[in-house]
Amino acid sequence: MGSIKAPYLFRKRGIFYLRKRIPKELIGQYGRALVQKSLRTSDRNLAVRLSSKIVDALEHEWRQKLFEIPPEQSAFEFLTSNLVIEPKLSEACNLYCQMKGKAGDRRFMRFTNRIASEVILLSGDKVISAYTRTDAIKFRDSLLLRAASSGTVKRNFECIRAIWNFAARENGVTCVNPFANMNYGGGKGPNKRKPIPILYIQNIQSSCQQVDDDIRWLIAVLSDTGMRLAEVAGLIASDINLDTEMPFIALKEHPWRPLKTAGSQRAVPLVGASLWGVKQAISESQNQFLFPRYCGNNECKSDYASNSLNKWLRNHVPEGCVIHSFRHSLRDRLRAVECPSDIIDQIGGWRTAGVGQGYGDGYKLDITHPWMRRIVLPAG
Repeated sequence: MGSIKAPYLFRKRGIFYLRKRIPKELIGQYGRALVQKSLRTSDRNLAVRLSSKIVDALEHEWRQKLFEIPPEQSAFEFLTSNLVIEPKLSEACNLYCQMKGKAGDRRFMRFTNRIASEVILLSGDKVISAYTRTDAIKFRDSLLLRAASSGTVKRNFECIRAIWNFAARENGVTCVNPFANMNYGGGKGPNKRKPIPILYIQNIQSSCQQVDDDIRWLIAVLSDTGMRLAEVAGLIASDINLDTEMPFIALKEHPWRPLKTAGSQRAVPLVGASLWGVKQAISESQNQFLFPRYCGNNECKSDYASNSLNKWLRNHVPEGCVIHSFRHSLRDRLRAVECPSDIIDQIGGWRTAGVGQGYGDGYKLDITHPWMRRIVLPAG
């Protein structure tokens, strides 16, 4: 009696392996053309028995994918419609950015593409339903391996989960999102930015006036407004209102620099060093941009600005303080003069708790400006 034929078996260094070709229609879903597995035995009869069970299970799964009619679809629709072609993750990422209206936001695009690229590098560029919990765990472990904070891991998963969910809704994919409900593990705590002490801010403002160049003007504006770096770097002359008893910045979104949140659009009082910095920038600017070194019609290079400013700042502040620390300091300085928290939130563009806070136009400049004048520091 001849031996049983098993064309899906092959032998390597005495051990039998199963190799089975995936149906052409399903290659996109699995992200591969072959499935291969060591059977961990040199006994051919045992290998045949083991592989037969595996092959039966595979073929059953493939029949379901190819021919099982979804409960929400009629048999006629299933037989007459073309199979839904799911997007690969790279395609889903691009479509997600376009439909979110963020294709022109370079910062958003850079972050979103980086997350998708990392998953693709680890697990391949597969159609979205082909990703498994194993792929999600592999992505999480790669983040933890490079000592990412728990907050960073969470943000990465929020991004990839959103891409997957969007593509699934658009293409009628009903399986569970493998990137959902993830345990983020023991990532390190967030790097808490320290506020810059008052004495250091005084010395920084004094140094800015002595050096008197565009980098120092930008730092001076940050020091007495608590604005985000991108908000200041993206300013143009028409945003500035100086011909008034209470000078201010009418902060709004521009094509080259979006704002972080809807609440970020606000009137920012100009006092002390920030008023000096804005005046210097306007007087020296050769075009509409106050800080053309870091901003133009196509892009606001706030990341580049952050590196330059922090390089200078680290020699003038305690360890742990960075350019964003001015924002933390502003909140402490306003607290010290007993400024109400909702006024602080409005000045800094922070989200204010409570549904009622979203109604009305907020505080006028004649309320916020006097509070800012109270925190102006004497010359160092």
